[in-house]
Amino acid sequence: MKGLWLENNQLQLRTDIPLPEPPAGEALVRVLQAGICNTDLELIKGYYPYTGVIGHEFVGVVEQGPKQLINQRVVGEINAACGNCRFCDRGQPRHCENRTVLGIVNRHGAFAEYLSLPIKNLHLVPENVSTAAATFTEPIAAALEIQQQIQICKNDRVLVVGDGKLGQLIAQTLALTGCELLVIGRHQEKLVNLAARGIKTGLANSVTDKYFDISIDCTGNPEGFNIARRALRPRGTLILKSTYAGNLSLDASSLVVDEITLIGSRCGPFAPALELLATGKVEVQSLIHAYYPLSQGLEAFEKAKTKGVLKVLLEINS
Repeated sequence: MKGLWLENNQLQLRTDIPLPEPPAGEALVRVLQAGICNTDLELIKGYYPYTGVIGHEFVGVVEQGPKQLINQRVVGEINAACGNCRFCDRGQPRHCENRTVLGIVNRHGAFAEYLSLPIKNLHLVPENVSTAAATFTEPIAAALEIQQQIQICKNDRVLVVGDGKLGQLIAQTLALTGCELLVIGRHQEKLVNLAARGIKTGLANSVTDKYFDISIDCTGNPEGFNIARRALRPRGTLILKSTYAGNLSLDASSLVVDEITLIGSRCGPFAPALELLATGKVEVQSLIHAYYPLSQGLEAFEKAKTKGVLKVLLEINS
């Protein structure tokens, strides 16, 4: 089959990738569309030593699996857990010691004509949600994970640093809490999307130091981290929502003195993410900047790297 293959930090389009053979408990999914994520770009930079088909944000149709799923559109949670380790026993399968991760860790991903995932990872796409919109399920779920980890109240002052794809989705989900929210970024044209939804936006110089209760870094770069850190009041909470290809230097003493809580945050719940899409409480169409066929996947990645570009979707199968 055809797919985008990553090896030695080099991406190539291959036509000789073997068709997945799902083991017991897994389904064969024909991929319809898949989204290019910043994690995919970081993998190419060397964020994690991975060889294989990349991609993890997808919508597909089940071709082999349970009868009730055959020919149905699905999205899929990306962590495939063993079900037997101490984290699985504690109800934390996303941290399974033996997990594989779609397109990231020891499991071929979504930038190919077919993929295989455990049946329990699959979620039906509501009929009123378009295929393009449903490709955002995974990042919306990641955005919602923040509210799984901490409680956010109306009185909280919350800062989101980063106007990219994930930052915009996080901002939309946080806005539903009624908190005092500010989103900052480098691109005024991106911030317009949020301002149109009544979300307060600004540039870096609009941030007041030690003003916010919670700050969320969605940039994946040291400058974004430093802005998010400086913005926090003592005993504030700093959430890291992006992967870093390199090492991050920080002033550990200031974290101690100000008693800052530092939280890493990644994958989240799919069911409420699909509900937000189905009810129109999160808008994603304006985030799509381009569509490319899989045969032009390398060009699609170049587009995704372009400054100011948000989501690029690959059309895998029609």
